[in-house]
Amino acid sequence: MTTEAVRPGEVVFVGAGPGDPRLITVLGREAVAAADVILYAGSLVNPAVLRWARPDAERHDTAALTLGQTTALCLAAARDGRRVVRLHTGDPSLYGAIQEQLAPLEAAGVPCRVVPGVSSAFASAAALGTQLTLPGASQTVIFTRLGGRTPVPESESLDRLAASGATLCVFLSVGRIDEVVAACRAAGRPGGTPAAVVHRASWPDQAWVTGTLADIAGRVRAAGFERQAMILVGEALRPRLEGWDGFQRSKLYDPSFEHGFRGRQAAGSGRKPDEDPA
Repeated sequence: MTTEAVRPGEVVFVGAGPGDPRLITVLGREAVAAADVILYAGSLVNPAVLRWARPDAERHDTAALTLGQTTALCLAAARDGRRVVRLHTGDPSLYGAIQEQLAPLEAAGVPCRVVPGVSSAFASAAALGTQLTLPGASQTVIFTRLGGRTPVPESESLDRLAASGATLCVFLSVGRIDEVVAACRAAGRPGGTPAAVVHRASWPDQAWVTGTLADIAGRVRAAGFERQAMILVGEALRPRLEGWDGFQRSKLYDPSFEHGFRGRQAAGSGRKPDEDPA
């Protein structure tokens, strides 16, 4: 693997993170700093990420461009031997359409790489100070969205996914919060199921509301959240919303739970596995 953040003639797809420019990865920042040409969707990617770029770097806001036009810009710059960075909001692998961009570039012989980023789902959990998994409640997280102009397979309809009991992270759907709630209730989730909606996670104006399936839609409307918000639903949120007492703890840190690393430490120190150092 190359040690260069971006090589001449290469296109690197970089996850810019959810909003705060400091949440771009070190490798992503290095790629932006090395780029000759940077393409970004100004409607989603925080322009402050471009502060890492060189003053002479060519910049293109792709918000008004088609995918074909964006790819053509990448292709022309790469063929000219320039270093190209394509910035995507959050992580490029989630609703990023990167395969449609990679395929024609690679078919034309342009080398490409992907640098992962911080998803808004994780930034939302961080804003709330909550877990998405919790022993005894949920050990599975589902990333999904409601179908719209981009359809969702019937087998992945929200009511079917909600029936699993997993924590739900619902993207691109806050404008249809009533449908999200209806799908969860149709799946059998009770009205008291914890829910939260985080608006513009990690941006300076981030805000959130918390509640249950019974009242979250009204809270969202009262807050005026219409887009750029993450919907979280599931029992893993309950300790944060109601207090920690009475919930199951992680086995990993239970002093009676032995594992290889703790056992080796104890053996080397003469202590029993459940003994703490003085």
